[in-house]
Amino acid sequence: MRLKRNEVPIEETWDLSALFQNEDQFEDAISKAINEATIIEETFKGNIRNSTVAAQVIEAYKNLNAKLIPIGSFAQLSISVDQTNDDAQMRSSKVGQTFAKISAQLSFITSELLQLEESILLETKNKAPQFSLYIDKLIQKKPYQLHPEAEKALAAYGTTFKAPYELYNTTKLVDIQFNNFEVNGKSYPLSYNSFEGDWELESDTAIRRAAFDAFSTKLHQYQHTTAKTYDTHLKIEKTNADLRGFDSVFDALLFDQDVDRTLYNRQIDLITKELAPHMRRYAKLLQQVHGLEKMTFADLKISLDPTYEPKISIEESRNYMKDGLSIMGEDYQKMLDRAFDERWIDFAQNDGKSTGAFCSSPYGYHPYVLISWTSRMNEVFVLAHELGHAGHFYLANAKQNLFNARPSLYFIEAPSTMNEMLMANYLLANSNDARFKRWVISTIVARTYYHNFVTHLLEAAYQRKVYERIDQGGSVNASILNSLKRTVLEEFWGDTVEITEGAELTWMRQPHYYMGLYPYTYSAGLTIATQVSQRILHEGDVAVQQWLTVLKAGGTKSPVELAKMAGVDITTDQPLRDTIDYIGSLISELEDLTKELEAGK
Repeated sequence: MRLKRNEVPIEETWDLSALFQNEDQFEDAISKAINEATIIEETFKGNIRNSTVAAQVIEAYKNLNAKLIPIGSFAQLSISVDQTNDDAQMRSSKVGQTFAKISAQLSFITSELLQLEESILLETKNKAPQFSLYIDKLIQKKPYQLHPEAEKALAAYGTTFKAPYELYNTTKLVDIQFNNFEVNGKSYPLSYNSFEGDWELESDTAIRRAAFDAFSTKLHQYQHTTAKTYDTHLKIEKTNADLRGFDSVFDALLFDQDVDRTLYNRQIDLITKELAPHMRRYAKLLQQVHGLEKMTFADLKISLDPTYEPKISIEESRNYMKDGLSIMGEDYQKMLDRAFDERWIDFAQNDGKSTGAFCSSPYGYHPYVLISWTSRMNEVFVLAHELGHAGHFYLANAKQNLFNARPSLYFIEAPSTMNEMLMANYLLANSNDARFKRWVISTIVARTYYHNFVTHLLEAAYQRKVYERIDQGGSVNASILNSLKRTVLEEFWGDTVEITEGAELTWMRQPHYYMGLYPYTYSAGLTIATQVSQRILHEGDVAVQQWLTVLKAGGTKSPVELAKMAGVDITTDQPLRDTIDYIGSLISELEDLTKELEAGK
């Protein structure tokens, strides 16, 4: 029986008091923000005519945003740990409405700034160089800016436009209740988190496949509601792209990422074609080691050597973090200590908690990490991943102003996946035992590369097919989404893996589809991380210091420039091809180690 949120040990939960000590402080902050927005409107609306006033309004807008950040973070983090909590639901709804109102109220700022002569904006940059990046991005938006009243109306609908994502989470985390499943007369509990954290990795084939069947059967009952929710989200994105004059929804969604479709398509096309043969070898190795008559989709997440994988405590995970990431230096180590000592991390497993893991890094405050701790050793890599996000923004937020701190989504997964690679490098360097080495390498393949280069990449390939349909004026429903997802899976796995019934429903499990063109960025980030981690492995502190400089740069450079600072040229195919070759070499090493271990039995 899963615990309710109020039943979990407090030491396994995060402490949100750094944001607000109590509800009264939270409500007071909302009132002050609403009042400050009104003052900005009364002071500046219709008056932004020269560079002096332009700099003043940007400064005022920045200061207000800094006050909105803890409000939004508190509401979002509260509901993410318990979607069933009525107070959290109402708080989140109130914040959404408040933010939409303020956004509409202050939409005049962008409109009036863009109505200025470009020479005045350049003059503003000279007077307030800290806002240069903000102004440059503003100028880039000019071709896609609508009439001020249209912008105000769209901003007012902000919370409504986010409704599909909220509906998706409500369906997934509140309404869907899984029944226990039975194997050989024994009953096992099932939930979203237990399936993705435990049963999907279960070494007992009968239990694992029964869990998959039970999980898929329940998803099937909600497929039409979930598909309609997603179709609504897609139509909002397409309408926005059309209204603003983008050539396609792809161009609209890639605009803020500061990359073109060449980089986007390359990740999907090259990996789908060139990684597939390597991953099919890995699937066959799993099948051989586990003695499976056939390899099914439900078997792809199992460990190569489940009897070897130790269980570890939360405190033991701390030691792994400190040791594995020690190469990042003393300041980074202090950040890791703070994360555990000050309860930045929510480890608890409880009803209504968001699935997967994430890191939220509110500007001006410390980061927060969500994870549902299962005590499996592979969770060390998940935690290292999220603390990679934390370390990134801990450094960037300290060095950059609010407008400059956040890099493009294209780059966002590089620091997180980098930590997974550093953890693997450390573990491999500290043991010559063949079985341990095989376990570490298999974890890199099964966790780091499978998750980021396969799971998320196939999501991206599927997502591209969906958007192509939407761009042509089409719609989607459950049958279409199931067909598209199954096609992608079958193309990648060929006849090596049986795409069992229910596999096509994995499109229902991923919240990333409500976050634009996000899934492909995992492989993009890991491509950069793989190359830089190899530099760190061979060059040591010189490469580490360059990487720390990149992290501190935040969003002041484009993804291409950030990668170049770290010694990687992502304008060419080479880093991606090298990374695919590296994954292939890891799988070859797993095959050799398996033969060595079996010969020694």
